[in-house]
Amino acid sequence: MHILGIDIGGSGIKGAPVDTDAGKLLAERFRLDTPVGAKPADVAATVAEVVKQFNWTGPVGCGFPAVIQKGVAQTASNVDQSWIGTNADKLFERATKLKFTVINDADAAGLAEMRFGAGRGNDGVVLMVTVGTGIGSALFTRGLLVPNTEFGQVDMGGKIAERRVSDAARQRKDLTWKEWAKRFNVYLQMMESYLYPDLIIIGGGASKEWKVFAEHLETRAKTVPAKLLNEAGTIGAALASDALVASSAVLK
Repeated sequence: MHILGIDIGGSGIKGAPVDTDAGKLLAERFRLDTPVGAKPADVAATVAEVVKQFNWTGPVGCGFPAVIQKGVAQTASNVDQSWIGTNADKLFERATKLKFTVINDADAAGLAEMRFGAGRGNDGVVLMVTVGTGIGSALFTRGLLVPNTEFGQVDMGGKIAERRVSDAARQRKDLTWKEWAKRFNVYLQMMESYLYPDLIIIGGGASKEWKVFAEHLETRAKTVPAKLLNEAGTIGAALASDALVASSAVLK
């Protein structure tokens, strides 16, 4: 099945058609900057431009950086606060005249990694952490998604974690990868004390630098980079429009 996957982030909105049976992009991803302020109408217009780029007329899956319940955004960590209470499904459908399925962006990336990537076949507790403008999380047990965990929002030394250990925080504080990894390791160990995962998968934009910082991580659980790297969000967004996958039946 071919579905357009769109990954909305704090800095960019990316999309590509996806073969959801193979977990492969069918074209190079098209990217536009996330509009300044990331207000609903502006984001919807940018999403419509991404859809237009592919002359798409079929279903669309979309990862969005917020808690999403029945298509409605319940939080707004790295987008305008007016998203809270907005039905993202309906907003994007009005802008494109296409059927949309919107889920949390880290959950989308996790679905892709569990079906096609580093988590495939693992029936234990798997934690995926996406590192980019913010910190996203996806939690699985026995292959089933526990949606909207938002572990990037936990308290860490008096601040929310993503303000300390996101890639944006690394750049803002001009940290070396080694300096950042030491901070990030504290965060991962904190997550281990809460969840005792069997596997931790690191995704998002920072996963491209895995070889630079991996040696500075010390966790009980096996910790690995996302196999699909920064494409996981796009592939997982497409998977989310499949009713079977969206209900979290991701293991084969």
